[in-house]
Amino acid sequence: MRFPVSCPIHIVMIGCGGTGGHIAPHLYRLLYSVFRPSTVILCDGDIVEKKNLVRQNFVACDLGRNKAAVLAERYSAAFGMGCSYVPDYIESAEELQKLLCPAQKDVLVILIGAVDNNRSRQLCNEVFYRSRDLVYIDSGNGMANGQVVCGVRKGGRTVRKPVAGFYPDILDPTDKFPSELSCAEASVSSPQAMTANIMAATLVLCMLYNIVAGGELNTRMTNFSSKTVNVRPRISKRRAAGWHRSLMLSLKHD
Repeated sequence: MRFPVSCPIHIVMIGCGGTGGHIAPHLYRLLYSVFRPSTVILCDGDIVEKKNLVRQNFVACDLGRNKAAVLAERYSAAFGMGCSYVPDYIESAEELQKLLCPAQKDVLVILIGAVDNNRSRQLCNEVFYRSRDLVYIDSGNGMANGQVVCGVRKGGRTVRKPVAGFYPDILDPTDKFPSELSCAEASVSSPQAMTANIMAATLVLCMLYNIVAGGELNTRMTNFSSKTVNVRPRISKRRAAGWHRSLMLSLKHD
């Protein structure tokens, strides 16, 4: 699938913790490198706690500060870009739609979901199907295994289905937003390896690079395991056959 390589870029990332924190520095670096008008909005209502220093991209001086603010201020300053963030959880479709509407026209709009709860994914899924044109990249992982899925809407039509199209359990109506959790519920978190977060972030960046810098993305979804150091992309059969032929030719010449 092809994407424009000259129009402005507008990216909204929801979630600045385990995976989002590792996406952020490379996201700003990527946009700095493509020399196109770009805006980034980071969103998260959480603050940096001591336990976050183990696997999230924060340091001791960040303790007590909002995660989105820390990352946006740090990396926008590093790359000389505008600083935009929302220090709150995004919990309404209207609010998310407003964030995804850039001021100018003919913009490549990308939503990155780096959240740790399915209620937020449901919100992203709802806004995805409301949108006329949108690239929605979602990452999710457990202790070591996870996936990154890229959904695409073009001209009001779903060209590639989003994460809920592959994992319908995400749409379970009993899931809650972070702000709806009790103190006991909020204190319980699923264990995740630092390497799983970094691997998820790397795959998100690979998709972003191919879309923004290369203007083409052939992978719909990628499953990964940081334990077995394994990545399994899902691509079209025609594209896979083309790659196989290219590989055979290169081996023949070698």
